[in-house]
Amino acid sequence: MSQKEQFISHLAEGQVYKKDFIVMGTGILNGEPIQGAQIKVPLKTMNRHGLIAGATGTGKTKTLQVIAEQLSLKGIPSVLMDLKGDLSGLAQPGEASDFILNRSQKIGVDYDPMGLPVELMSISDEKGVRLKATVSEFGPVLISQILDLNDTQRGVIALIFRYCDLQHLPLVDLKDLKKVLQYITNEGKEAITKEFGRVSSASVNTIMRKIIELEQEGADRFFGEKSFDVEDFVRSKYGRGVISVIRLTDIQSSPKLFSTFMLSLLSEIYETFPEQGDDDKPKLCLFIDEAHLVFSNASKDLLEKIEAIIKLIRSKGVGVYFCTQTPTDVPDSVLGQLGLKVQHALRAFTAKDRKAITKTAENYPESPYYNTSEVLTSMGIGEALITALNEKGIPTPLAHTLVRAPITRMDILSDQEIDELVKDSDLASKYNEEIDRESAFELLEKKLEKLEVEQEKAVLPGPAPRTSRRTKQEESLIEELSKNTMVRQIGRTIFRELTRGILGSFSRKR
Repeated sequence: MSQKEQFISHLAEGQVYKKDFIVMGTGILNGEPIQGAQIKVPLKTMNRHGLIAGATGTGKTKTLQVIAEQLSLKGIPSVLMDLKGDLSGLAQPGEASDFILNRSQKIGVDYDPMGLPVELMSISDEKGVRLKATVSEFGPVLISQILDLNDTQRGVIALIFRYCDLQHLPLVDLKDLKKVLQYITNEGKEAITKEFGRVSSASVNTIMRKIIELEQEGADRFFGEKSFDVEDFVRSKYGRGVISVIRLTDIQSSPKLFSTFMLSLLSEIYETFPEQGDDDKPKLCLFIDEAHLVFSNASKDLLEKIEAIIKLIRSKGVGVYFCTQTPTDVPDSVLGQLGLKVQHALRAFTAKDRKAITKTAENYPESPYYNTSEVLTSMGIGEALITALNEKGIPTPLAHTLVRAPITRMDILSDQEIDELVKDSDLASKYNEEIDRESAFELLEKKLEKLEVEQEKAVLPGPAPRTSRRTKQEESLIEELSKNTMVRQIGRTIFRELTRGILGSFSRKR
């Protein structure tokens, strides 16, 4: 048996599937693509998560695009977090150039360019379906983890949520949370102390500063109503899974907002979706581009939460795929949970780079056909080392792979095409309506205004008798009271208007 035949047999032994699968490309031996050595990934293990890694410009995003396409053609929906803005082209057909046709022929697949059903979404000012969540939905534990609070500060947050539940004060957005924090250290201090004990002003001030920091990253646009129902991710059109592209190009400088959103999304999916077990295909796949932004700025507690969800969410039929430059961007505790690994080329310019490449090579199965460290630095654009889990959960042989080309556009949509896509959206009308219902901020404002009126009635003297003349001392007292009342009213009015202007107005319906 020739080396080529041995190579084909070697790959085929680990890729005999009874269920459906997707074709990633064809194996490469001695620098040449080998026909008959297709690299396949079974749908049955696509909920075991994955990694797409490689240096800038090596084809990571196109590989992500290929996987999302093939899942859609199998009727499986996916969610793509698009931080670079180059995934919207999934909605339009690709171009059948000679280069792409030749590549497809080498791989042994037909090239049939087509557009796929795409839903554009946003958590900021980008065009698309607005994704929002309320502070109440996050809950005290997740809010505390996002703000990186200590034990004492977490106790304050738990107290606030409990107090708001008892007083029927909806926590919709961040201005609601800040208003309650202000209230418990001022007008409501006595009532809070009586029921829950004394609250440290220093702790409240620290929490306030951290909320303001989160607001500066744009979180005030994410917290509000109408809450997004994650079941709307699980849709299909014409038998093809809908690809939800979440456009995040304007929050690249806001990593805390990005990690906040990602964790809330994973938590909501885990809590909402029913147990599915080991089905023949996943219910949903999530692709997180520029994944290093999630982990490099996350606290220890936040990382533990992400690790726990990654371990558990598989049973819900959900696969999570991280796209980043090197596997070392992903914590070892998370990396060990990933079944599919697609490694594009790495570049060794420094001694540190060479050490990173050696460490990366150790994450992949050994192969009698490759020196993994050498292949990592010599692969061309659109080539990758791939290993997956077969239907029995066993890693497939490592294969240097010529990855197939996307069947959708390998470029972004024009502004006009984006506008038309949003206009035709079934979800935009459902979620893009601005809602500003009465929540904790407005209810506490009314309570304080009522208290102010009662205090003024108690302070102001009754009318002087019409028949008697006021003494100079009485006139002086009344004048002083009037001045104090006027100053207080003006001060409260200015403060209230400034507060409304600074905090903004958001809404939510539950």
